[in-house]
Amino acid sequence: MTVTEDKPIIATPAADAAPLGLAAFGLTTFLLSAKNANWTQGTDAWLGYAYAYGGLGQLLAGMWEFRNRNVFAATAFSTYGCFWIGLGLYIQLAAPHATSVAQTHNDLAWILLAFAIFNTYMMLFATQVNAAVFAVFLTLEATEILLFAGNFAAGNAATPTTLIKIGGYVGVVTAAAAFYASAAGVINGQRGRQVLPVGGPLFQRALA
Repeated sequence: MTVTEDKPIIATPAADAAPLGLAAFGLTTFLLSAKNANWTQGTDAWLGYAYAYGGLGQLLAGMWEFRNRNVFAATAFSTYGCFWIGLGLYIQLAAPHATSVAQTHNDLAWILLAFAIFNTYMMLFATQVNAAVFAVFLTLEATEILLFAGNFAAGNAATPTTLIKIGGYVGVVTAAAAFYASAAGVINGQRGRQVLPVGGPLFQRALA
């Protein structure tokens, strides 16, 4: 009888999923922000992408980042992937049964407030990643604050209020920041060196 020695299995790390997660977040945020800014016509062009790209794409990126032992990116992408899926489900399943437009605005305000709370501590911890990622969370924080405040104040308004429109404009800036961070991740990973700068961690000594 031959005895073979067991050898440890060394798992190969997955590729960096952050550029996918950032692109999915950026594109879906851009589409919804364009609607909030009252730039688009028609209904909800963003909704399908909330499920397929912002939702599923980010959720998959989050799971791959868990595989890469990147707890920050895994938590961020998984949470915002679920945010988009949950928002899509709310718009399609719950909002049509609201008794008034004011109720829908109030619901959205509470949803956005809850995610602003989550985003606040993620923004703080993003200072330990790099300047590009911090810019995404900083602009997103401003977007969420403007949108929840605007929805609380909207009442029965059928069209976006001033605060919601401003939130849409800032949301477009958020999308641009996410697209840049995604593009930097792609090209820097391809070339094996920094082509697009992302900056270093901020305030590292304060949180050390």
